[in-house]
Amino acid sequence: MLALEIAITKGIGMASDESFVEFVADQMGDAGPISYRKMFGEYAIYCHGRVVALVCDNQLFVKQTEGGRSYLGSIVEAAPYPGAKPHFLIGDSFEDREWISGLIKITAEELPAPKPKRSRKKAGK
Repeated sequence: MLALEIAITKGIGMASDESFVEFVADQMGDAGPISYRKMFGEYAIYCHGRVVALVCDNQLFVKQTEGGRSYLGSIVEAAPYPGAKPHFLIGDSFEDREWISGLIKITAEELPAPKPKRSRKKAGK
């Protein structure tokens, strides 16, 4: 408990709970195939293989797109971590499965397809 109090008073973020990420990813399920991956103590959420959102400090940050901006109407922008580009900060709205799935579907459709991974050549060949 003391570590949490120190982190809060010093403004140090805490890592997200996997159970929270699982819940958010499940809520987005109507948008298409959803997966997530832990990265640097936080999580990236994918839809159709595209990174559509980040979960940092148990908060949902959705990548900005024009369609997402129109869908949201009232927008709160924030950086998920220091130095990051601003994302749409989604409060508790992710609890509405239909609404969050709609936003994620629009976002995934507007983002470019992931680049194919290059095969790594072995050293010395």
